[in-house]
Amino acid sequence: MSNIKNKVVVITGASSGLGEAAARTLSAAGATVVVGARRTDRIEALVSELNAAGGNALAVAVDVTRAEQVQALVDQTVKAFGRVDVLINNAGLMPSSPLEMLKIDDWDRMIDVNLKGVLYGIAAALPVMKEQKSGHIINVSSVSGHKVSPGTAVYAATKHGVRVISEGLRQEVKPYNIRTTIISPGAIATELPDSVSVPEIAAGIKEFYKDAIPADSFARVVAFAIEQPTEVDINEILFRPTSQEY
Repeated sequence: MSNIKNKVVVITGASSGLGEAAARTLSAAGATVVVGARRTDRIEALVSELNAAGGNALAVAVDVTRAEQVQALVDQTVKAFGRVDVLINNAGLMPSSPLEMLKIDDWDRMIDVNLKGVLYGIAAALPVMKEQKSGHIINVSSVSGHKVSPGTAVYAATKHGVRVISEGLRQEVKPYNIRTTIISPGAIATELPDSVSVPEIAAGIKEFYKDAIPADSFARVVAFAIEQPTEVDINEILFRPTSQEY
């Protein structure tokens, strides 16, 4: 993982699950990690743990639905460490329900976090990376970004959207030596299913996640994408538990 060492990595949604696992793995590989989330107690505890283990980490409170807070996350990173080498747009939620239930508030939340949050991350990091003439933006999609099932239409739409935005970004940033990666996980053991409030949908999600694999599987995929030589751009990775059919 020599290409990870000393890189400055910003991770949203880092208070648990995928983001937390990625922070631990990348810090252990020698990266400087800046972890952002709303739950400041959790990211501060994570930073204390990483720094006690010899890492270099910083916690920044951020709500990815607020463009100015995402900008502040990047600004504080540049102020503290001088650059941003990798941005991992990881924050996401999944309060799925059938469209006929008209859960408009949940639709808005998914669009704001899963889609607009990614755009705000790009908006904050892209000018820095353009000036550096280097960088790597990793956007987290989902298996649902490739397939849709009953009850997941809006969630799947946001995750399809992440893939579309990422592919457009990939084509646009070639002149600036910026790499882009879409990571689409299947069932991973995180808090994501907890955001499902409709009992019958929650039961189905619980069944789907019964064979979920640990979050460090995601962290290893992230590390694989980052550690490639700078001339190698891993554009998309879709991975699932071996037993997962969907």
